[in-house]
Amino acid sequence: MKKMQLQKFTEFANQLLPHETAYLLSVQQFEDVEKLDILKLVDYNCRNIDQFTPYDTGTDKRKYSHLKNWIQDRLQEKDVDHHYKWMLETEKKIMTDAIEWPDEKQLLKAIKHYEHPSFYFSRFYELLLLYRHFLLIRLRYPDYEVVHAFLEHYKADYEFSRQIGERLNRATNDIVRQYSGASTTSAKWESWLEEVFFDEKLEGIKRHMALIRLTFISFNYRKYDMLREKYDYLDQQLMQGKYYSKRLLVNYYINRLLLHSRFKEYETAAFFGYLSIREKTHDYILYVNNLCDVLLKLKKYQQAMELMRQAAPEMRNSQNMFNRVSFVAYYMGALNKNGLYKNAEGYGNTFLRAYAKDVLEHRWHLFFTYLFEALLNIGHFENLLRLVKKYDLLARDRIYQRRSGYQPNIPAAYFLAQYKEGNLDMSAARASLEELASLAGYDTADGGLKIFSSDIRHLAPEIFPFGS
Repeated sequence: MKKMQLQKFTEFANQLLPHETAYLLSVQQFEDVEKLDILKLVDYNCRNIDQFTPYDTGTDKRKYSHLKNWIQDRLQEKDVDHHYKWMLETEKKIMTDAIEWPDEKQLLKAIKHYEHPSFYFSRFYELLLLYRHFLLIRLRYPDYEVVHAFLEHYKADYEFSRQIGERLNRATNDIVRQYSGASTTSAKWESWLEEVFFDEKLEGIKRHMALIRLTFISFNYRKYDMLREKYDYLDQQLMQGKYYSKRLLVNYYINRLLLHSRFKEYETAAFFGYLSIREKTHDYILYVNNLCDVLLKLKKYQQAMELMRQAAPEMRNSQNMFNRVSFVAYYMGALNKNGLYKNAEGYGNTFLRAYAKDVLEHRWHLFFTYLFEALLNIGHFENLLRLVKKYDLLARDRIYQRRSGYQPNIPAAYFLAQYKEGNLDMSAARASLEELASLAGYDTADGGLKIFSSDIRHLAPEIFPFGS
């Protein structure tokens, strides 16, 4: 029984995140040294994800139980999403005349102890607008005056926040459309979004939205340096328990992964990636895909394959086809890097037969890059050429060339397959690959064609005179 209790605590502690434990250490006032030592070890294990230090089984198990309850209570108090759910439940009770006095006492207490700006200030304000009407129609003047005073005091802040929200919507349209390849510009929003993000008088949700949009802009223009200061600032805010929820934390971690990946700081990126998947949020598969990409770049191929195998059941339940196509692509990549080319080909072709339309709509370039790598390595050159023709991939690739960071994986695989099938001689195949390298902006004298040539050049080294 004792072993099971400690096992449960260990499982609970393993789900905690470093910013959570940092906040807990900053607010704890334990007089019990053993409890503090346990909390410090929990924090240590959170930060050292590649190892685990067991908890002392000689310590009174009741202390572990008490500490677990204390952690849950402290985090729930700061959890902005928990607060949001409470507001939704309270609104429903008001709208259906089902609110009872204990609910009202909690709402009036929230007004009394309110600290501006809260993360969901606008939502709280709108809840009180409904409550004010509820009170007035029932002639409950004393409570009405309390609510009315709050609403009048923060009326200007609410209106300002609404204006910010409307402008954020306009900015989002430009930013996302450019990210998706449309001929729009989003740089004009950068300075304004920075003002919004650093405005500590604004509610947290608007500031969070501004940061996400700044992140998109940085990717649109490959200006990653603009993000470091902002994410370092956010890091300190989260350490203090501000704007906390599990969901927001893992979103922060995946954005750190993306940021460090852009600077090729892959070990740091992987650290944040593993933190991002401790909680299975709505975007879990998206986070798994990003982590797999980093692990492949680190050449941690076995870890990448194991990650994808464990996440496969979650992928099958996902309704987001962008994430599902990406998952299949990266899983093929992991299988390829572990030499399981036939497995990758079977997995990819099965998915393609069932979801060809979705593949062509989402991440087709990534999908066919890894599928073609498998086909080339098992010698299915004719099948590769058939797929290129069936889905008109060369025409698609010519359009895709406009994208920032374009890599000519698809035509390179096509020319290699043509060469292996005897449709191109060596000089023509070599010239075609050199032209692709030039098109993509690579210097053939310095690194060469930086596609997946390192994994397929052994098939025809005579036409890959550059790269390794």
